[in-house]
Formats: sequence, structure tokens, C-alpha cells
Amino acid sequence: MPARRPASADESSVRAPGLRERKKQQTASRIWHAAVDLFVERGYDKVSVAEIAAAADVSKMTVFNYFGTKDDVLLAPMEEHVSDAADAIRARASGESAADALRRRLLDLIEARDPSVGLGDSPRTLQVLRLITETPVLLHRAHAFHHRSQQLLATALAEETGDAVLAEVAAAQLIGVRNAVFAEVHRRRMAGTPLDEVAATADALARDAFDLVEKGLSGYAVKA
Repeated sequence: MPARRPASADESSVRAPGLRERKKQQTASRIWHAAVDLFVERGYDKVSVAEIAAAADVSKMTVFNYFGTKDDVLLAPMEEHVSDAADAIRARASGESAADALRRRLLDLIEARDPSVGLGDSPRTLQVLRLITETPVLLHRAHAFHHRSQQLLATALAEETGDAVLAEVAAAQLIGVRNAVFAEVHRRRMAGTPLDEVAATADALARDAFDLVEKGLSGYAVKA
């Protein structure tokens, strides 16, 4: 399973996992890897949870205990990031705008070639992108993930500003930037574009798109 962003030194000293937690992480990772291998080999719809369990050398009940459903097995790493945008807003420094905070967060992920934005250099990153794109149930879940991210961001903005309606408008635009960058990354990676070229394009697109949001749309697409 793709690793999450490494914690800082202070975070690591406080939250270093114990033996039991490490074993749980290892089991979850083994199930995830086994599932991806089977899905790639035979297709998502032709693989059962029982077969995933057998490949991971665990019981079927263990798979359900860790993931709940078959699609959860594949999409668990994505679900870990559902609150990233809202968390970035809540953690931003005094005087930093919402757009600046999310731009900084996205540019950092792009620079780090983070798997959460589709830029991991592991072959599994591309395999998972292809599986999601080509499997309707997984694509639907991915869309639902983006919607929940937007809702969580809107909630965070509303808590701070006291205006739920404008918070929804702002969240839609800010998440729209992120989604557009993700979609372009995925499109180019699926087309076989070299990773460094994809990352450079994503960086430029993110900067331009956030500039557009910050300036507003008053001068955008004015009909001649």
C-alpha cells in the first residue's frame, strides 16, 4: 500500500507506531498488494474477496475487518487523503489565504512526486490509476471521494468565516483546481508521458489555475 507523507520529527516521536500497529499495517499492506496483483491480472470484477484473502494468506473475515468491501481494498490509500484539503485550511498560518494554503499543499505534493496525486514512480501507482479509470464502480467511488473532500473543505471554511453559502462556492472552486490537476496528471500518465514531464505540467497548471481562482472569473471567457 502506498505510504502516506512521512511525519515530521516531532510527529514521529509522539506517534511512532507500536508493534501491534505495525503488524496491522503490514497485514493491510499485504492484502492491498495481493488485491492489486489479482485485479491487474484478471480484472476487478473477476476477483472475489475470498481469492484476495487466499493470495494474502489471511481469512476472508480478516479482509472485511480491515477494509469492509472489495472496492475499499483498492481505494483505502485514497480514503486516507479525503480530509487533506480541510486539514490544510485548518493548519495554515495566520495571514495565509485558503487559496495560498491549498496551492502550497498541492505544489509540495507535486514536487515530492506523491502517489496521492498520481505521481508515484512505482508501477503500482499507474496500475491503480488504470484500474480506477477502467472500472465503473471504482470510478464512481473516486468521484464520491472528491465530493466528500469538497464537503469537508466547505465545512472548514464555514466554521472560520461563518458563511456557509460562500464557503460552498469557495470550496467548489478550490477543489475544482485540485481535481483538474489530478485529471491532467492521470490523463498524461495513462498516455505514457514521462513522469518528470507530467510533474512539470502539473506544477504549471496548478499555479495558473490557482491564479485564476484568486483573481476571480470577471475577466474570464468574455465573449468577443
